Amino acid sequence: MNAFELLKQSPVMPVIVIKDLDTAVDLARALVAGGIRSLEITLRSETALEAIRIIRRDVPQALVGVGTVRNPAQLEAAVRAGARFAVSPGLTPALAQAARAAGVPFLPGVATASESMYAADQGFTAQKLFPAEAAGGTRLLKALHGPLPDIVFCPTGGINAANARQYLDLPNVSCVGGSWLTPESAVAARQWDAITGLARQACAL
Repeated sequence: MNAFELLKQSPVMPVIVIKDLDTAVDLARALVAGGIRSLEITLRSETALEAIRIIRRDVPQALVGVGTVRNPAQLEAAVRAGARFAVSPGLTPALAQAARAAGVPFLPGVATASESMYAADQGFTAQKLFPAEAAGGTRLLKALHGPLPDIVFCPTGGINAANARQYLDLPNVSCVGGSWLTPESAVAARQWDAITGLARQACAL
């Protein structure tokens, strides 16, 4: 699987923060039951790597990856834990080199035309536009499509059920990232049916 194939797995890639490790497997199963396969587990909690490990083991239908990767050490640890793809809020020369060697699809974060061109020069033409809404949203993506027609984006940041369709209608957007599929209150209350319902709604986009 390459990065372009990754972006086609689901119209929405949930950006997930696992605070309670006991919820990881049930949450992954709830999302998969609703049709969402690619799960971005962010490195914003101490349980993230273990969550990746147990989801990879116990929910084989899920395509579990890692998000908020900022340096080569984090990337290497996540791949060892079983991450099948990686996402970063940005891109540095060291991270680009590590990502090329990691053997998994990698989405670098970009927010400008220059950053997008740099990432493409490093070998990454599937990219994460972040923070999407703050950087210019759909208007920025429309503007980038003309001079950068070969670059495909997964916009993330400020995207929700109300505006996701506007992004997905763009020719240079394959999927969007967002946290609205896994509301913190629903996860804490273990309302897995509700999360499956949100996943189904996202797939209908």
